Amino acid sequence: MNRKPVVVGITGPSNSGKTTLIEKLIQIALQRGVKVGVVKHDPKDKSQLDTPGKDSWKFFQQGADVLLLSPVKTGIFLHRPLEFEEIFQLFSGYDLILVEGLKTLPLRRLGVFRGRIEEEYLPFVEGVAVDSSIPQPHRAEVEGRGIKVFDLNHPLEIWEWIYPSDTPGQGGRG
Repeated sequence: MNRKPVVVGITGPSNSGKTTLIEKLIQIALQRGVKVGVVKHDPKDKSQLDTPGKDSWKFFQQGADVLLLSPVKTGIFLHRPLEFEEIFQLFSGYDLILVEGLKTLPLRRLGVFRGRIEEEYLPFVEGVAVDSSIPQPHRAEVEGRGIKVFDLNHPLEIWEWIYPSDTPGQGGRG
């Protein structure tokens, strides 16, 4: 059976806790036997994907697209961004895909905030995860807009929102 994965965006400003939350959600997924993939957006092209001086790095620097295979992992280095449909093809057979960033991509989306909730993200989210640095009146204001508010320090609640127990493929796992 080839079912579609659950796809959820995780969005928020730098240092809001997105990566930490995604790490916790990955742990929960793996404990439940849910095959999870992550798409990480790097809008400033800061990530180092290969080791300078190695063969694959040299090939890429010369202009070639590179597929790197090892006994335990595969890396793809392309000179163009993939369309989201192409990414889905790469993750076919997965149960859950978490997308960090790409806030305007039309996905079910969770905003992550510490210190303050940034208004510019709210039109794109269905839920927000916040910590105790966000005062209760601000949480209530967001809930008044129909946006679900979660405690960032309770990832199981967030998991249930993202991947409810009645989601196909999860039953009987964990």
